[in-house]
Amino acid sequence: MKWTTGALASILLLGGCQTGNQQYSLSGGEKGVFSSRNAGSPISQDRIKGLDEAQLTALGTRLMQLPEGFVLATVLEREDPRDAFVSNRFASVDELPQGAVVGTSSLRRVVQLKAMRPDLRIEPLRGNLDTRLRKLDEGGYDAIVLAAAGLMRLGLAERIRARFDEQRMIPAAGQGALGIEVLASATALREQLAQLTHQPTWRSAHAERAVSRSLGGSCSMPLAAHAVWQGATMVLDVALGHPEQTDKPLLRARLEGQPATAEAAT
Repeated sequence: MKWTTGALASILLLGGCQTGNQQYSLSGGEKGVFSSRNAGSPISQDRIKGLDEAQLTALGTRLMQLPEGFVLATVLEREDPRDAFVSNRFASVDELPQGAVVGTSSLRRVVQLKAMRPDLRIEPLRGNLDTRLRKLDEGGYDAIVLAAAGLMRLGLAERIRARFDEQRMIPAAGQGALGIEVLASATALREQLAQLTHQPTWRSAHAERAVSRSLGGSCSMPLAAHAVWQGATMVLDVALGHPEQTDKPLLRARLEGQPATAEAAT
């Protein structure tokens, strides 16, 4: 595929909170070139004014409601959406001893860990991926929970001791999926990128993100939403916890349907 010369788009990691993670830009020319960028603040509306597709810079955080003037041009085939159990001493969450210390700063993971193992001590875990793994290796935690897709993309799949079943630990909306966001006015670029779309992931991601938008999903809301396909039927599982009283029972729901388009999935 030949890219529009000078085009620049933002590649979004659709699942989870992006603060501190890597963001990527896609620059056009005779071929696509990927470059790593640190996550920062979302592009401001002032900077959007007057931009053409050649000047668009990467957004620093994943937004459920895209900024005015931007569209999600494509969603690529999803990587493993599950959460990963990472530990140097234990093979799974079930093997952890009573009162073991588990690191995560995701409220979604906190409430689901407490639902399956109320005895665990859940402690905050911050920093980039290397920092989080180093804190585990230094003995600060018995185990940590991370996104499997992030570890796999960075060549660290060997650190995964177990992957949580998607029913037991429902992933975040869009987890494991990559999307490319462009200016709505970049018609030619949008048409080119549309050729990359993986339709099952596209429809699943739209359904999950619609749930998150409807329920006010954010980094401060313990919300999980994950869709899988059973033939032509989409099965969407949702779990919602209390943002402050994280040991309260989770509210769970399941929806099934046969959406033919992304719009129908929302």
